[in-house]
Amino acid sequence: MAPNTSNSEIVAIKGLQYLAGDEEQLSRFIALTGCDPTDLRSNAQSSDFLAGVLEFFMGNEATLLAFCAQYSIEPEDISVALHLLGSNSDSDHEDFGI
Repeated sequence: MAPNTSNSEIVAIKGLQYLAGDEEQLSRFIALTGCDPTDLRSNAQSSDFLAGVLEFFMGNEATLLAFCAQYSIEPEDISVALHLLGSNSDSDHEDFGI
């Protein structure tokens, strides 16, 4: 998969799918983010939220590797996708002087 923002969003959505199938990891994600479980679907439209999903995986090597193995994704691709999504978020923040 060529690295671009659209593909990065797809990888992050796969991350959400992975979390939805693993109650323990989903609970951990919700606890760390403070996200309401009912809002997961609507938040999936946000580049910031999707970047947060990828950051969650980057924060735990075992979870990252399990996710990558399930979807045949190289761990380095998660880092690239996070960078691309984060770049979009950063440009939004620059517009507001943040």
